[in-house]
This record gives sequence, structure tokens and C-alpha cells, in this order.
Amino acid sequence: MKRGTMTKQKKLHVRRGDIVMAIAGEDADGKKTGKVLQVFPNTGRAIVEGFRYVKKHLRKSQDNPQGGIVEKESPIHVSNLKLVKASDERATGKDGKKKQSK
Repeated sequence: MKRGTMTKQKKLHVRRGDIVMAIAGEDADGKKTGKVLQVFPNTGRAIVEGFRYVKKHLRKSQDNPQGGIVEKESPIHVSNLKLVKASDERATGKDGKKKQSK
């Protein structure tokens, strides 16, 4: 991608707070579900609680005097996620009342 060009944000089927299941990849056992913590629309990825752990090596610092290895969640592509339950924010409007379907 060229520098200075604008990219169009993609519309994703998952939002922050949704409960999702992995349908492809290492976490796709069919039973595991997790909550979406963060969504990155530009790259089409999301961080899901309990999915795709990676090991991060930390250098010694003032905050972490020992250094060491930490496991943390890494982004997973949204095409590998299936929506199980939408968040409550999606079902309600601005006033907090449930929307009526016609």
C-alpha cells in the first residue's frame, strides 16, 4: 500500500463484547468460545479472550526487573470466527431500550 493513501474500513460481523467461536485454526475444536476484547477493522482482525496465545519475551526493565516470558492473546482473522451471541449494545438503541422488530 502506498503511503498517504486512505483505506476504507471494512464492515465486520463481530464487535467488541460479542461471544464468538473459532471455526478454523488451532482453536477450532467446536466447543471453545470467547469474548471479543478488541477489533481492528483496517486489518480485519480481532483479539479474543482465550484464543491464539503467543509467548512474548520481555527484556529486563524498571517495570519488570526479572524480564521473562509472558503469554498473551494475539489477533485472529475475523473470517475464522463465528458469532455465537451478539453483545447487548447491538440489541439496544441510543436510549437503552430494546428495538422492536416489525
